Amino acid sequence: MPEFLNPFSGVVPRKLTTKELIRAIRLNIAAEHEAVHVYMAHADATDDAFARKVLTDIANEEREHIGEFMELLRRLAPDEAEYLEAGRREVVEMAEGDES
Repeated sequence: MPEFLNPFSGVVPRKLTTKELIRAIRLNIAAEHEAVHVYMAHADATDDAFARKVLTDIANEEREHIGEFMELLRRLAPDEAEYLEAGRREVVEMAEGDES
């Protein structure tokens, strides 16, 4: 599986600043999304019902991790919620304007 650039190859040279930690958490979120994509693609690509069940379960666990990271990000970067809410509102407005 492709891996994003890892600044630490098993050795922690120093503690992260809050800004660096926020960036790392965003990278973690992206990695979890990538894992969900890969596991679901594997589940979709098999006719083995048991393998599909296990892969889907693992993908769903990764989705839970996304939620955990999102909450951590919200606590580390309080303005994150404002941006997410602004984006959510934009989509709601588009959907309301698109109703025929």
